[in-house]
Amino acid sequence: MSYKAVIFDLDGTLVNSIEDIADAMNSVLNSYDYPTHNYEAYLDFIGSGIKSLVSRALPQASRDEQQIKRSFAAMMDIYSSNCTNKTKPYDGIIELLDNLKSLKLNLCVLSNKEDAFAKEVVLTLLPNYFKSVDGLTIEAHKKPNPIKAIEISKNLGIKPEDIIYVGDTDIDMQTANNANMLAVGVSWGFRTKQELIANGANLIIDHPLELIDVL
Repeated sequence: MSYKAVIFDLDGTLVNSIEDIADAMNSVLNSYDYPTHNYEAYLDFIGSGIKSLVSRALPQASRDEQQIKRSFAAMMDIYSSNCTNKTKPYDGIIELLDNLKSLKLNLCVLSNKEDAFAKEVVLTLLPNYFKSVDGLTIEAHKKPNPIKAIEISKNLGIKPEDIIYVGDTDIDMQTANNANMLAVGVSWGFRTKQELIANGANLIIDHPLELIDVL
């Protein structure tokens, strides 16, 4: 099959953002004298949007709706000024994007990261590659709901089965399958190969340039 477009997840797929996200949330936790978490712990918290991450990072006894709302607002405020401090593209990503661009493929980003942050990270670190960058604007639309992936397909005028969806989490693999796109998991991100396979990965790649072989 000849694929015509690639949709990428952002965090854990194109960029390693875990330290900036963890630092921001730990600042919030510190402000309430709550226990903080190491970077490894945040690998399990991430993937379903910042509000979900905030809830998971808070102590079990402090996860009432009011505290989640307060902490979420504080997290957003801190992260908005610090979302590209330590975040960097993974090795090989720039080379991959250059290759895909030379092949005239349509490239897009679909993330559960809040929309403004997703756009800022891409604009700062990966400018001039993507036709669209979609982050989370409506909670009900977050992945694995395929509504945004299908919308991207329609906007491109390309059938879902002609699109590769690349991501690093169970949520991404579920999204790809729900949208009838080829689910390609990456092993360098925030989840294990086993989790990706269990959630419907059609293929697993260990280095960004292996995606060229898929094409």
